[in-house]
Amino acid sequence: MPPHPDIALPRLIAHRGLSAHAPENTLAAVRAAYDIGCHWVELDVQLLGDGTPVIWHDPTLKRCSDGHGRLSRLRLAEARGLDVGAWFSDAFRGERMATLANMLDLLASLDMGVNLELKVGRNRSGTELADAVIPRLLDAIPPERIILSSFDMAALHHARSLADASRLPIGVLTESIPQKWQPRCETLDAISVHTDWTRLTAQRAREIKDAGYRLLCYTPNDPAAFARHWLWGVDSAISDDPGCFAGIAPPPALPPAAG
Repeated sequence: MPPHPDIALPRLIAHRGLSAHAPENTLAAVRAAYDIGCHWVELDVQLLGDGTPVIWHDPTLKRCSDGHGRLSRLRLAEARGLDVGAWFSDAFRGERMATLANMLDLLASLDMGVNLELKVGRNRSGTELADAVIPRLLDAIPPERIILSSFDMAALHHARSLADASRLPIGVLTESIPQKWQPRCETLDAISVHTDWTRLTAQRAREIKDAGYRLLCYTPNDPAAFARHWLWGVDSAISDDPGCFAGIAPPPALPPAAG
C-alpha cells in the first residue's frame, strides 16, 4: 500500500468555515477562519442540476439563501444570482454561492487545508460527484492539506478508484461508530475516522487510535464538555467556533500516526 501523506492536522478545524460568525460554506466564512488563525476548514460539496460542483450543505436553498427549491434543479447562472449571506446578517449581504473552483482558488491562495465532505443527496449520484470533485481537488491542493470524507461509502470507494492513498487521504464519516468500523477503513485505505463527538466512547476512541487512525470529532462548541475527549486521543475537533477553545486549550498535538 502507498504511504499516507504526512498530514499535520491542527487541533481545531473550522466547521463549514467559521460558521458561528459568518454564513456557512462561503468564501467569507473561510476568510474569517483564516483571520482568527484557523488554517483548516471543513466544507461540503455537491452538484447543481447542471453538474457544477458547489460548496453547499443542504439539498434545498431555503435555509441559507434568499432562494427556494432544490439545489439539484439549479443551474450555475441562477445560483450566481442568489444572496447567500443576508440570512446570516446584513454584514454579509451580497455574498454569493461559492463554486468548488472559487473555493479551491481561495484555499490555495491562503495555504489552507480542507476536510471536504462529498454530500450525496437523495437520488443523486456519489460517483458523478466524485468524478466532478476529485480531479479538481487534487490539481489545486497538495495531499498533505486534504482529507476527503463522506457518509456515502459508494462515493468514497469511487473516489479511491480515482487516486491512491498517497494522493488522496480519505476519512470515514459516521454518526455512531459501528462495532465493525475497521473493515470500512481498511477497504478504503483510510487515514481517519470522523464521528459525532457526543456518541464517541473512550473504548471506541482507544480502538481507533491503537489501530493507527486519526480521530476527528464534529461538532463540539463547548470546550469544557469536550475536554475529556482530548484525553481519549482525539486528534482534531471540527467546531463552528474554534475561538471558544482559547480559554481551555487542548493538549499539544500528538505525533502523526505511521503511514
